[in-house]
Order: sequence, then structure tokens, then C-alpha cells
Amino acid sequence: MTILLLVRHGRTAANAAGILAGRTPGVRLDATGWEQARAAGRRLAGVTLAAQVSSPLERCLETARALREGRGDASDPEVIVDEALSEVDYGAWSGRSLADLAGEELWRTVQAHPSAARFPGGESMVAMAQRAVSAIRARQDRIADENGAEAVWVAVSHGDIIKAVLADALGLHLDQFQRLVVHPASVSAVRYTPARPYVLTLNSSSGPIRDLLPAEARPGEDAAVGGGAGSAT
Repeated sequence: MTILLLVRHGRTAANAAGILAGRTPGVRLDATGWEQARAAGRRLAGVTLAAQVSSPLERCLETARALREGRGDASDPEVIVDEALSEVDYGAWSGRSLADLAGEELWRTVQAHPSAARFPGGESMVAMAQRAVSAIRARQDRIADENGAEAVWVAVSHGDIIKAVLADALGLHLDQFQRLVVHPASVSAVRYTPARPYVLTLNSSSGPIRDLLPAEARPGEDAAVGGGAGSAT
């Protein structure tokens, strides 16, 4: 029931400087970030997309634009902005350096027990995960209904948002999501079926994405015992 390609935005100056940008306006891709995002678009060549969805923040909208440039496919659908895929509201933590934040008591909670973390003046990690996962699950159902069970779509979002969606797909408690790594402009892929989600790749930064997709046009819901035959290519 659809394959979701989760793309983290490309690098920003805040990323390079170790600043937690959060929802601070005006945080855009740097030159490296633009090239990362265009390269991710080239990796998506040959994959027909049913939808492209993005966080409303500038760095994600720019990444979505760069993906389209890299793909060079005039038939690509217009980008849909989804507020539910926006960055975590880090509240008073926004704009501060990660080095400084690492000295806060809350930092240890965020690392070891994120389900208990609420950012001062912002939202909790639980609320973030709930809104992001609910939005992804609802949209993948709509895309499957409108485009068929083999539809592929892209969501451009932020590191913690993508990690929360992947943790849900992997059946992990939110307290385990810090075990996942999602680099700028990386691609992670999840196939959703009525039985369960299947994580096809995580934090992928090289190689054609079509090579990671299932070989069969409409694979079954059961896991392939022994590992299966892999992709068609």
C-alpha cells in the first residue's frame, strides 16, 4: 500500500555551525545543501511519483525544489505543504548551539528518555511523533486510494520527524528513536501494507533509489523468509 520516500532537507548554515534552528524563519540551504538535494533528486530518477509533500519551512521547500531540479521530470506533481511535517517546536532551545544545550539537564532526557521530554515553551517529543506519524499514515492511505497500492511518494522533512516516522515503521518505542541516524538529504524508504510497514532503506546517501524498491510490481504482505530476491535491477 504505497512506498514512502522520506528525504531530510539538505545542509544549512545552522547545521554546519552546530545550531539548533528549530522553526526559526529564514534558515535556508547553504551551497552544499543545494547540491546535496539536487543529487538526491538525481537518485530518484526513473521513479514515478504520485505525490510530493513538504514541511512548510524554507529549508525543506528549497530541498523539494532541488529534488525536482535534480529529477528533471516535467510530470512531477506540485509540492503539497503539510504543517504536520514541520520541525519540532523546540521553544526556548531554538537558535541555541548544540554544545551549550548538551550541558542542560533536559538534554540527557532527550537522549535517553525522549518520550518524557518537553521543550521549554515548545512541544513534547511525544506530541511531535504523534502528529508526524498520524499525518504520514493518513496521507499514505489517501494516496493508495487515489493512485493504487503501488504508488510511490516523497515527504521532505526534518531529522527528528523522519526518525519518529521510521521508529513507528520499525515498531520501536519513541525512547529508541535516538538509535537512528538521518543525514542531510538522505533518503529512507518505507513500504506500507495492511499487515505492517517494511523499511526498505534508512539514511541512504548514494545509488539509484529504484534499485532499492521491490522487484515485484505488487509484493505480498508477508515478509520474505530467507531475504527474498531483492530488487528487479
